[in-house]
Amino acid sequence: MTLEDRIVALSKLGNHLLQPDDHLGAVIHRTYHHNLWFTKNNIKNSIRAIAEEFLEENKLRDFAAHYKLDDNIESIRVGLIMAGNIPLVGFHDFLCVFLCGHHALLKLSDKDPFLFPYLLKLMDRLDDRCSSLATVVGKLENFDAVIATGSNNSSRYFNSYFEKYPHIIRKNRNSIAVLDGKESKKELEALSHDVLDYFGLGCRNVSKLYIPREFDFNPLMETIHEHKEIILHGKYKNNFDYNFAIASLNSQEIVMNGCLILLENESLTSRIASLHYEFYEDANMLNEQLATIADQIQCVVAREAIPNFEITPFGKTQEPSIFDYADGVDTVNMLLSIA
Repeated sequence: MTLEDRIVALSKLGNHLLQPDDHLGAVIHRTYHHNLWFTKNNIKNSIRAIAEEFLEENKLRDFAAHYKLDDNIESIRVGLIMAGNIPLVGFHDFLCVFLCGHHALLKLSDKDPFLFPYLLKLMDRLDDRCSSLATVVGKLENFDAVIATGSNNSSRYFNSYFEKYPHIIRKNRNSIAVLDGKESKKELEALSHDVLDYFGLGCRNVSKLYIPREFDFNPLMETIHEHKEIILHGKYKNNFDYNFAIASLNSQEIVMNGCLILLENESLTSRIASLHYEFYEDANMLNEQLATIADQIQCVVAREAIPNFEITPFGKTQEPSIFDYADGVDTVNMLLSIA
């Protein structure tokens, strides 16, 4: 397939995903019953974001032009070890490999085994040459490079196992929001999506707030409570109840509404149904503090610029653009350097 063929195939896939599809609906239904964290709405939101941000034809052409992709790139076999925290979370890696003309070997997460194979079938239906560039595998072998996403623990294993190959190994990252107390109702509503979408399971979900000492929690908690239906999800409610019980047993001061518990905690990682916060006294001191943990941060949501960080607008953490790379590592540059 030429680069033009690949762009057209991806664009057609994007257009198809935005149209009604009974077969895709059945796959979504099956996926939800396999993994109850993947609700039908969350799967549909993920598919919509992929179609609109990654697969729109003009965006694909701008992306390819930015890297000066052409038909003279030597094809290699790239192993992709997918995470399973949110639906289709590894699609951008696949997109980069496919656009470069490489062959993607997809090792899927047990938590998300059905969606990707269906998308590959759709692509093959749109252009039967697509199957020559993507294979779902049970075990990675005969590969030239690896892109693996996992936890801090699994990353140590990946680094050891794949050290002889060109690779990108991703660890745990978290996203934060820096608030000044002047946020509008609209901004707080958008922030609630950054916190609660996909039950907060993504590395792009905000898991920690940095707030001034005089911060008024009421407007934020009232806005988040407008999404109180999230507590009706059984697994989420179990986590909410557990967090409340642990905080009560430890006599820990909490801020809560009916669907989220806020805890003062220095850790960037918060448990499901909870959100950490930390007070800051001075913006300059906070900037220095954040600079020391930049390698642990995925997104920064804020109203004002913060040195050394690209600011993500409120409500957009889970709608990355085609140029947004996990961990800030340019996947295409890595792939081109190998080829």
